[in-house]
Amino acid sequence: MSEIRPFRFEIPEQALQDLQRRLTDARWPEQETVDDWSQGAPLAYVQEVCEYWRTDYDWRRCEAALNALPQFITEIDGLDIQFIHLRSKHADALPMVMTHGWPGSVIEFMKVLGPLTDPTAHGGNAGDAFHVVCPTLPGFGFSGKPRQPGWGIERIGRAWGQLMARLGYDRYVAQGGDWGSAVTHAMGLSETEHCAAMHTNMPLLSPSEAVMKDLTEQEQSALAGFQHYFDWDSGYSKEQSTRPQTVGYGLVDSPVGQCAWILEKFWAWTDSDGHPENVLSRDEMLDNIMLYWLPGAAASSARLYWESFSVLMAEKPPIVMPAGASVFPHEIFRASRRWCEERYQNLIHYNTLPKGGHFAAFEQPESFVDEVRTCFRQVR
Repeated sequence: MSEIRPFRFEIPEQALQDLQRRLTDARWPEQETVDDWSQGAPLAYVQEVCEYWRTDYDWRRCEAALNALPQFITEIDGLDIQFIHLRSKHADALPMVMTHGWPGSVIEFMKVLGPLTDPTAHGGNAGDAFHVVCPTLPGFGFSGKPRQPGWGIERIGRAWGQLMARLGYDRYVAQGGDWGSAVTHAMGLSETEHCAAMHTNMPLLSPSEAVMKDLTEQEQSALAGFQHYFDWDSGYSKEQSTRPQTVGYGLVDSPVGQCAWILEKFWAWTDSDGHPENVLSRDEMLDNIMLYWLPGAAASSARLYWESFSVLMAEKPPIVMPAGASVFPHEIFRASRRWCEERYQNLIHYNTLPKGGHFAAFEQPESFVDEVRTCFRQVR
């Protein structure tokens, strides 16, 4: 079936009442034995956020904002894919497929959709306009949940190629961070006939022995940061890449558990001076968490780790497609230019930014938009 169907978010009131009941009846662990986040999300903060979620948070506000965008759903390779398709008013706009990651969602992109599609209304030039397609990854949000194994990043990349063709785009570009970066890299290898270029805010590469000699200060810092991630910040990925079903039971059943599981990553991966609400509002974080809670997507989203985490750790084949990389200072892995030049054999853009973290479009929308525009000007 190649039909493209309109989609609306219409969450039954009963589901919101059930959420309130579960938050009211939550069973809490004891307080951590430290005065920081080193044992995980602190009890007092999680209780504060969950009480706000229970009493003051307004899902209907978020639902209305999502429904104000053109939302669709279509079946690709036997699975429903839900997506935003926002066409620019500028006829010569460049089509772009933009992919989120975990624990993100299309909520990450809400601040950048306007500037990307309608630059003249946001202080930009018409020549920088994009038609933007934002698919929701399989198993995430309100896309379908795969019932058989096999939906790894390569298959998703090919599905995105089918989606863009179905929308009538013969030539387009691709952008992504986190798992969206992995999917974008997969497209950089498989969709070379129609995808004209790619951009990522999380370069994925394996530096060779040759470039690991005489490390620059930036490269030493990047390796130290990745070692910290490996030692202290990667437990979630080990669980999700080995036992996604097991972790799903607790997160799908408990909104407190789902909230804490994601809040901790907003703390760890944002450039926020120690508190996520320094860069993201409480509503923004809960909007994103709702796209995991409402569809019960904890296990189905975690399965992408089971499917493809080993691919991220494997040797990376070179990409000849024009590629750009923007490196934000609080990203998990911050690739240097020479590391990027090894994998991206036609590196058309590289820049390091002064502020921002893993959720670049969410945290620093203006910088993100500037980077995407600058990169893809090279291929218009």
